[in-house]
Amino acid sequence: MRNDINAHRYLGNMQKGPQKRFDESKILDRILYSVENSENILEQVVKILKEVTHYHWVGIYLVEGDNLVLKHFLGRPTEHTKIKIGQGICGAAVVDEQTIIVSDVSADNRYIACSVETKSEIVVPIWKGDRIIGEIDIDSDLPDAFAIEDKKMLEKIADVLGDTIQ
Repeated sequence: MRNDINAHRYLGNMQKGPQKRFDESKILDRILYSVENSENILEQVVKILKEVTHYHWVGIYLVEGDNLVLKHFLGRPTEHTKIKIGQGICGAAVVDEQTIIVSDVSADNRYIACSVETKSEIVVPIWKGDRIIGEIDIDSDLPDAFAIEDKKMLEKIADVLGDTIQ
């Protein structure tokens, strides 16, 4: 067993809304299991998240010096395997120290085009203590694809990763 993770810390109170697009508790359970039983944590987290129907590209970047470096992803290939902190939406999330949701990437001048199919994006910082060590980056081919339920779940997953990544 890799880590002794307290599931209740991450799962919190699950609220089921009328238009449930994914099963948050099932996703978090699978991620917690992977964290405790897998050597390839980033790969497993990306694989699990990619199963969410409106998540068309899922990647995890880690901070290395002044850059975000793509460690694992699923989706269309990208040339953006290294992003300068402060550039693009990914770099802005580090500078702003918060989750960024972009409903229409064509209307946001920070967006670095990876795919013409991408319509919206969410970037969630991964914290370790008081510093950002990485982020979860998800693109969708649907406009306005990300809701508060996505943000809350992804921030819980980022908390798990922050406690797990060395």
